[in-house]
Amino acid sequence: MSEMIQPAESRVGYEFNRELLSRAQSGDETDAMRATELLLDANRGLVRSIAMRFRDRGVDMEDLMQIGTIGMIKAIRSFDLERGTSFSTYAVPLIFGEIRRYIRDEGPIKVGRYYKRLGAMIMNERARILSSEGREAHIDELAELCSVSPEEAAIALDASSPIISLSDKAFSTDGEGVEVGALIPDVESETELERLRDKIALGEAISQMPSQWQKIVLLRYYRDMTQQQTADALGLSQVKISREEKKIVEFLREKLS
Repeated sequence: MSEMIQPAESRVGYEFNRELLSRAQSGDETDAMRATELLLDANRGLVRSIAMRFRDRGVDMEDLMQIGTIGMIKAIRSFDLERGTSFSTYAVPLIFGEIRRYIRDEGPIKVGRYYKRLGAMIMNERARILSSEGREAHIDELAELCSVSPEEAAIALDASSPIISLSDKAFSTDGEGVEVGALIPDVESETELERLRDKIALGEAISQMPSQWQKIVLLRYYRDMTQQQTADALGLSQVKISREEKKIVEFLREKLS
């Protein structure tokens, strides 16, 4: 690991968030709006870190930030102040989910002009053959008629096919209607969500460690120093570092279990 994980919420940040959350959920509309704005500003980095994971999906970063902010607002309104988890841990899946829904339902699908024109030509040739000869034309035949390769013809036909919304109804094997999107697993995003949750949990656990333990973790696991190098840097013995590491592992195992 090349850089230190920043704690998602230090103790100060934890209390700061809880105070603002209490105000944001209060009946005083003006104070609630002000507290919400402060929470959004304080947690903007969390929204950005999640939005960055979707930056190659064809949506502008600014739009991703706006959609992620909607997820953050939902988290602010629905967070239970009595729950044991920190606010950032609770907010992550809501921000993730809001961005994923936007990309799924509203994300742009761009088809180049060349393939649009080529698709129209191929569809015309297909319709002509079907009308005059009563048969479906083969893709190689259509490609030859349009002076393109079969691969280009296939791409153009696919681009010309009607777009099916992931919210459209499909039918499962038992005949019950289900949304098309529900039939497509999003393993990558689920994995990202779990990784981010783990990162936040680890950051929170590290923030609760004594200062010396935090330095050991930084040098050993984020700067890849040996036990002896770490000992020299901190003015300790290698045996001391070894013993402290065992305590750190037990501490993290307890906090993350």
